[in-house]
Amino acid sequence: MRDSGLDEAIRAAGGVSELARRIGISQPSVSNWDRVPAERVIAVEQATKVSRAVLRPDLYGETASRTDVDDIDLARAQEYRLLAALLASAPDVNFLKRLSSLRGDGSALGLAHIALAQAASNAREESVEREFFNLFIGVGRGELLPYGSYYLTGFLHERPLARLRDDLIALGIERNEGNAEPEDHAALLCEIMAGLADGSFPAPAGSDRTIFENHLAPWIGRFFADLERAEEADFYRKVGMLGRVLMEIEAEAFSLPS
Repeated sequence: MRDSGLDEAIRAAGGVSELARRIGISQPSVSNWDRVPAERVIAVEQATKVSRAVLRPDLYGETASRTDVDDIDLARAQEYRLLAALLASAPDVNFLKRLSSLRGDGSALGLAHIALAQAASNAREESVEREFFNLFIGVGRGELLPYGSYYLTGFLHERPLARLRDDLIALGIERNEGNAEPEDHAALLCEIMAGLADGSFPAPAGSDRTIFENHLAPWIGRFFADLERAEEADFYRKVGMLGRVLMEIEAEAFSLPS
């Protein structure tokens, strides 16, 4: 039986097939959901305008809020969720408008925000949708394959994915069988990191560091660098810039003694 948040999203989208189309996965995958999977919440929110607190109140509602998470971790989670949303599906006109209001300072991350805001100001929804398709989907395949296994082995669904799944199971983060994408997709890894950073996914302290060092650091910086210089990228060059800068900051922070 579907929960109320998923029902609301389906109604807002105009049906299961339309919801699946908007977030870029197959209709049977959505049909198999009992509720919106944690790693799909941001994409569904962007596609339907149904609040994440309605979609998954257990993760984002007031009863799920954490008072012991510091401001730095909340800010980290926000950056990861922004990347997750942009890598899960192309931003619509309202998302682009919100992105255009991003502000930044003279830091590397601040400059990346400013660059992304400028790119969003100049972007058209149709062009960004086409760009997203050419980069990540394509006819046959896109220019880039945003998967850990591919970057580390040259193939999909290899040992890096199996090791990631083992570590996620140990943390109590379970795969929803209705998901079309494997867990080593860059968007899903960013959503997982966001949930670990802000406590949405209950896990032992330091779990974000473990997941980052074992499953993001070996490859995802290269992916974002490739995105920055991809032939099909225009708006997404700035997404690549933001991702690369965030990964550099995270790697430096995690290298410090705890």
